[in-house]
Amino acid sequence: MSETRTELPCHTEVEAPDGAVFPLHGLAQDDPAAPVVLVSPAMRTPVGFYRRFAQELHAAGASALVLDHRGSGARARVPSTTGYRQLTDDLGAAVAAVRELLPQAPLTVCGHSLGGQLALVQAAEATERGTPGPDAIALVAAGSVYHRAYGLRAPALLTASRLMALTAATLGHWPGHRLGFGGRQPAGVIIDWAHQARTGRYRLAGTDMEDALRALRIPVLAVDVEGDRLAPPGAVDHLCGKVPHAAVDRRGYTAEDAAGGPLDHFRWARHAAPLARDLVTWSRSPRTAG
Repeated sequence: MSETRTELPCHTEVEAPDGAVFPLHGLAQDDPAAPVVLVSPAMRTPVGFYRRFAQELHAAGASALVLDHRGSGARARVPSTTGYRQLTDDLGAAVAAVRELLPQAPLTVCGHSLGGQLALVQAAEATERGTPGPDAIALVAAGSVYHRAYGLRAPALLTASRLMALTAATLGHWPGHRLGFGGRQPAGVIIDWAHQARTGRYRLAGTDMEDALRALRIPVLAVDVEGDRLAPPGAVDHLCGKVPHAAVDRRGYTAEDAAGGPLDHFRWARHAAPLARDLVTWSRSPRTAG
């Protein structure tokens, strides 16, 4: 993740339900009815990492905006209690802000890794509550972290999830910057991540979200990436299985698709022009949920 410079202008500022104020960076089209793609980043991944991807989305005709999740980038220092509840609230506030600013524009939330998991949960909760949600969701390198979705790696993932939760609870944060996974994270995020890894179920501040996910009926584009060991096809399939009534368009993105660019869980963003064009085309097309 060497591309950490933002170099994306601030499009607007957003206020979360708890009063936290944060920027949405991105590139807007002149046409207020042009499709909007709101990028929900991976864990601890700063806005600047998606600079090239946002530029490719914009070149393909979309307004491309990128959320700065708590615990990442300029918002790295947050309370240890920050968890999926707060991250989902931030995303919901960003969705509501885009709806208010660009009411004519179809809105797709494009979630990478944890950002994709949160995108589904936010959309499910919005549907349940009748609050603003996206028109569609695109999942790129985003899979469930349920250990049983990882085949032979399941026992190692299960053990790691337990140790990570214990470490985070003991220290008040997850020292991923020293241990090589996830960067420094609030304890709450890792505890929620580990819960889903163990049980396969998503929760927000103790509230189980599985019924809300099953009721979700919006279009979902789910793309697994060649060479991605963190979100392999089985993990993507498990995540998609949580939304059986959504219209899921399941695809893969290969090095051949990317004109030979090397791919994995993160490197796809440096070779994403074909993916960006397909995503914007998909966001324009009519789809219906099952």
